Amino acid sequence: MWSIKFIVVFVLFVSSSALPHTNILKNNPVLTSDEDAYLTVPELITKYGYPVEEHHVTTSDGYILTLHRIPHGKNSDTVSDRVVFLQHGLLCSSADWIITGPTHGLGYLLADEGYDVWMGNGRGNHQSRNHTSLDPDKDSAFWQFSWHEIGAIDVPTMIDHVLEVTGQTSLYHIGHSQGTTTFYVMTSMHPEYNAKVKAHFSLAPVAFMNHMTSPLMHILAFWSGPIDLLAQLIGINEFLPNNEFMAMVGDVLCADDDITQFLCTNALFAICGFSPNEMNATILPVLTGHTPAGASVNQLMHYAQEINSGTFRQFDFGLENLDKYGSLTPPPYDLDLITTPIYLLYSHNDWMAGEVDVVKLYEKLGDTCEGKFLIADGAFNHLDYLYGIQAPELVYNKVISLMARH
Repeated sequence: MWSIKFIVVFVLFVSSSALPHTNILKNNPVLTSDEDAYLTVPELITKYGYPVEEHHVTTSDGYILTLHRIPHGKNSDTVSDRVVFLQHGLLCSSADWIITGPTHGLGYLLADEGYDVWMGNGRGNHQSRNHTSLDPDKDSAFWQFSWHEIGAIDVPTMIDHVLEVTGQTSLYHIGHSQGTTTFYVMTSMHPEYNAKVKAHFSLAPVAFMNHMTSPLMHILAFWSGPIDLLAQLIGINEFLPNNEFMAMVGDVLCADDDITQFLCTNALFAICGFSPNEMNATILPVLTGHTPAGASVNQLMHYAQEINSGTFRQFDFGLENLDKYGSLTPPPYDLDLITTPIYLLYSHNDWMAGEVDVVKLYEKLGDTCEGKFLIADGAFNHLDYLYGIQAPELVYNKVISLMARH
């Protein structure tokens, strides 16, 4: 274990500028149980007085995906023809758009603004951990995917279902983190989907990654040890970090109090970071019940490859690239094929969506990107787009205003 600890400490040390050197929320009460942590997404939405539907679709390769719909707001019975599709990020799910409650959850706020809200779930998270023939607990083949397949197969499948059910020809698309990555994959791999999206809003855009600062992602990118040892730490197929490993990360990253230890030993926060001033301690019990929501190891490894290559390209299979792609290196995603109007919202203190990388993406997108907006709060971090106290004022109001243009 000393060799593992050396690697963890070394990478955290060289990434120290990214770490929050504060004992955040130390005056808040110890985490306690909360009913919302045990409710399903439909049960949560119903509890707070909103209508809800659950839909299931099957992809061409057999994955059974779950979508959640809030067809209208609490004070309306009319289903709008303004349809919006929300796609979650890495280790997240449809729950993350609503677990902060009706005053802060983007799913609720959009419904109250008169939108027909659909929230997708990519393969492998706990909402879409199902397949027509493969057992995720027994068949490693279930987990042989990265975010490429979510963007190339899952998101188009879900969008087609949404448009079929609603009778619309196009919709708005909002993605967070990996939800932005998969949008760029979809619209570059399947350009016909550009016409099906009125406008896309990238919250914490992730495409190019060689300026990101997440210590744990750097560990994956830095790793040169035995693959079987790495598998012991993070999982073989499904991303299931070793408890001892995560406890060690908590010891290195955080002070010894209940709330900071929760944040640092929760894989989602350990990867993406947190902002002390934006974190509402009262929602942490609910987060415990819904995040992390699950992912394949290959989703994280694909991002680690992006860190090393500095390019936005398909999964690198090494010696198998020639058989899979007809070339020694993976093909890049052709951003020139994206024509949907795009808006980028990014921040200084984002561990995953580095500011330099977002600017590079903006330049590569060219005229199709109609605006990039730097969040006013310099401490705003990657997960603050979902859970931040000021997310409605700093992010959601801007998005809703921009949506009105299209």
